[in-house]
Amino acid sequence: MNVLVFDRIAPWCLGQVQPVPIETGWGLLVYHLSASAIFSALGIFVLFLAIFLMELLTKFSITKEIVDEHNTALAIIVASVVIGIAMIISASVVG
Repeated sequence: MNVLVFDRIAPWCLGQVQPVPIETGWGLLVYHLSASAIFSALGIFVLFLAIFLMELLTKFSITKEIVDEHNTALAIIVASVVIGIAMIISASVVG
């Protein structure tokens, strides 16, 4: 079943806009679930890429410092950078 939707149109321009058919039911659910999965995978990939670049650009091994040396301050900084990057990715995916 298709539904015709006018997407937030000002009254003065209603004559210029064509209705957009939107699918309802299982097709719509599959479309949104697949889009969500694709954007989630893309966001996770970009986050891992940012973490890898952060490890690559530092003069020391972040993993060694956090795991072996128990550097809590560095762990807090890395966590804040990861949260910031995740917020940027989230905002860019949402639009």
